Amino acid sequence: MFRRIACGILLCATAALAGACGNTTLPVAPTGGPFTETFTGTLSPASGMFYQFISLTGGPVAATLSAVGPDSTQTVGFSLGTLNATLNVCTAVLDNPAALQAFTLNATASTLGTYCVRIYDNGNVAAAVTAGTTDSFSYTITVVHP
Repeated sequence: MFRRIACGILLCATAALAGACGNTTLPVAPTGGPFTETFTGTLSPASGMFYQFISLTGGPVAATLSAVGPDSTQTVGFSLGTLNATLNVCTAVLDNPAALQAFTLNATASTLGTYCVRIYDNGNVAAAVTAGTTDSFSYTITVVHP
């Protein structure tokens, strides 16, 4: 009798352990979007701004100068690069010193990392202010990344 009870307890314990192991989930690596981020601001004479974004995986990155105002025929400097967070510096990898509205920089992020997009006055904002046509340029940048 004692032997049957011991075998029954052992059988129940084995079944309980086997059932507990059957529903194990493993952590999943993050899947990379794509994600779309939009940055807006105002560009003053002789100034520049950069914005950071994080790529969760490697893959294609597209940074578009979506809007420049008040005159969309004016060019500005536009860069895509990597961010050095310690120095708070955006190091340009791709640069167009005369980007028009709707210009796109295309690149490939090789790994997870912090990247940046930069817009800067290439002299046109300062010239427009000197001419008295505006006091600054507004802009919108759209970045699609993994």
